[in-house]
Amino acid sequence: MQWKAPAGASLADRIRMNNLALSTAMFSQGVPFFHAGDDVLRSKSLDRNSYDSGDWFNKLDWTYQSNNWGVGVPIEGTDKWELMRPLLADPALKPAPSDITGAAAYFRELLQIRKSSPLFRLQTAEQIGRSLTFLNTGPEQTPGLIVMRLTDVDGLDENYEDIVVLFNARPEAVTFADAGLAGLEFVLHPIQQNSVDAVVRESKFDSATGAFGVPGRTTAVFVVKAEMVEPTATPAITATPAPETPSPQLPTLLLVLGGLVVAVLAGFFFWRRSAKK
Repeated sequence: MQWKAPAGASLADRIRMNNLALSTAMFSQGVPFFHAGDDVLRSKSLDRNSYDSGDWFNKLDWTYQSNNWGVGVPIEGTDKWELMRPLLADPALKPAPSDITGAAAYFRELLQIRKSSPLFRLQTAEQIGRSLTFLNTGPEQTPGLIVMRLTDVDGLDENYEDIVVLFNARPEAVTFADAGLAGLEFVLHPIQQNSVDAVVRESKFDSATGAFGVPGRTTAVFVVKAEMVEPTATPAITATPAPETPSPQLPTLLLVLGGLVVAVLAGFFFWRRSAKK
């Protein structure tokens, strides 16, 4: 980013470019790939092929005090040293610890947003085909702006039924409107409503016109909250009284008593016979 950015771009602009680039991978389908240190502005001092450059160019400072910028001209690219030296020696391009920790916090927000909805992590090509569309396409599209929409057609997300992500790579703010989105209740993602990046918090949506407003070099995520289905009241359970046990009928009692009498007489008879013997 340091090598490709316009010469007059401030460090803050370069960090925004870096964050924007990371968001394109973070919000894509499939498994996002990030190089070690992407979240802490990791620099190899313009060494584009550092496999044999050792720790001098490759080290990561986990205390977040330095991103290893400006430690020397790289081994590869000697023909460009005259262009590299002014950049590497410019103190305005060396991130401060607060820049590094701010970038790390922003990266964590991207992770939280991705985790907040299964629509960013669809499992099959068929799901992607049904849920993912792109707006701002065709010959009249606004250059430098990607507008991605994820619709929960399969009922996968209990939190959001619709998501629109706008990647604005333009240096200035942009307004994008789609009549098909008018009347919907898009709001900035809750994570970004409280973002460490004050700029993204300025992103807006006008429901009446279906228009989004996104600051320059910013990725804004808008969501429509899923409707809460009121649970159906469960009918109160009433105890069913047990049926009364009918009183024994007279014939039954007579049979029982008769049986007892017979048993007693039979026992007495056998006792008498035993006694005579």
